[in-house]
Amino acid sequence: MQFNDQLDFVRQHIKKNKLRVFMTILAATMGTAFLIVLASVGFGIHDTMRKEILDNRVVNEIEVYSDQMDESMAEKLKKRDHVKAVVYRQSMNLDSKTALDGFTGSPPLIITDFKEEEKVGFALKEGRLPESSNEVVVGSHFAELLVKEGENPEEPVSYKEKLIGKQFTYQMGFYEEKELFPEETKFTIVGIAKEPAKDWLQDVNFYADATILPSLNQIYQAHNEDEESQLFYGNVKVYADKLENVTRVSTALKDEGFSVYSIADQLEQMDVFFLAFKAGLVFVGTIAILIASIGIFNTMTMAVTERTREIGVMKAIGASPKLIQRLFLMESAWIGILGTVIAVILSYGISFIANMVLPIIVSAALSEEDLGGVDVTFSIIPWQLVLIASAISITVAMISGWRPARKATKIDVIQALRQEL
Repeated sequence: MQFNDQLDFVRQHIKKNKLRVFMTILAATMGTAFLIVLASVGFGIHDTMRKEILDNRVVNEIEVYSDQMDESMAEKLKKRDHVKAVVYRQSMNLDSKTALDGFTGSPPLIITDFKEEEKVGFALKEGRLPESSNEVVVGSHFAELLVKEGENPEEPVSYKEKLIGKQFTYQMGFYEEKELFPEETKFTIVGIAKEPAKDWLQDVNFYADATILPSLNQIYQAHNEDEESQLFYGNVKVYADKLENVTRVSTALKDEGFSVYSIADQLEQMDVFFLAFKAGLVFVGTIAILIASIGIFNTMTMAVTERTREIGVMKAIGASPKLIQRLFLMESAWIGILGTVIAVILSYGISFIANMVLPIIVSAALSEEDLGGVDVTFSIIPWQLVLIASAISITVAMISGWRPARKATKIDVIQALRQEL
C-alpha cells in the first residue's frame, strides 16, 4: 500500500466518525493551548523583569567595592584587560551649602573624571561637559533643592531660572559644629544631566571634575585636626569593553578579593530562577495534555473495535502487522497534529488579547493609570515554547494511539471475518 493510499485510508475512517474525532481534537487543542498560554506567562514575566532591570542601567557596568579604594587603585583598574573605562566617583563626608541668586540648598557634590565619564556616554540634557576645575554639570533636579532664603519653609519657592551659565558659591563644614567654613568655592554651570529613565528617580547632584580636589582638600585641611580623616569617600564602576566580557572581568576582580556587583550577575541569577519557574509551568501544562490523551486512547480503542472485520480482511489479503499498526498510529498522530496547530493559533490570539486587556484590568484594580510606570508584558510565546508544546502534544498523541494500534495487529483473522458487518 502506497503512502498516499494510507493517507486516504485514514481520512476515510476519520470522516465516518466526525463528531467523536472532533471532540477528541478539541480536547487535544485545549490541553496544548493550556500548556502554551500557561508557560507564556512565565516568559512574559521574565521578559518584563529583564527589561525593568536593564532600563536605565548600563549592561557592561561592574560596581567594585574595596576599603582601600583610591585614585591609584582606580588607575590600576584602567590597565586591566577588557576594561573600557573606570569611573571613580567621590562624595564628601561634610555638610554643605550652595547659594545661587538668593536661593540656597545642599545638593550633594560628586567628584568624577569626565574623560572617563565621556567614554561611557555621560548623558546631557543640554550644555556640555566641564573643561576646567570650576565648571560643573548639575543634575536634572538640581534646582528643586534650591529655595528662596527667608521664605516659608512649608511652601518653599524653587529656583526657576535658566541654569546654564549661572555661577554659584559652595561652602563646606562639619555636621557636629553646625557651622560652615568661611572659604567659598565658585562654580559655573555648563551642563545639565539627562533625566533618569524612571519618574520616581531624581538627580539632585552636581558633578565637578577631579581637578578641583586639591583646592577642596586644602580648605578641609585648614580646619581639620585629624590628619587621618578623609574628606571624600568613593565608589568605582568598571565598564567592560563588551557585554560578553563582563563575567570575565567580574570573576577576575572577585578572585583578587574585590567585592563586585554587576547586572550580568543579577540577570544570571534571575535567569536560573525563571528557567525553573517556566519548566514548572510546562510540567503543569503537560498534565492537561495527558488528560486529553485519555480521549485519544478511547477514540483509537473504539476505532479498532469497530474495524475488527476490516482489519481481518486486510490481514487476509496480505497486509503486514506493521502496516496495520502504522495506519492507526497515523490516525492518532493526525489528531495530535491538527489539535496542536489549532492550539498554537488559539494561543497567540489569547496572548494578544491578554496583553491588551489585562493591563487595563490590573490598572483599574490598583487605581493606577500606567502600573506605576512599569511596562508589563503578561504573555510572550517564543518559538521555542511552540516547539516544546508541539513535541509534547504530538508525542503524547502517538503514545496514546500505540496501545490500540498494537491491539489491532493481534486480531485473529478467522474471528475477525466471522463478525457481522
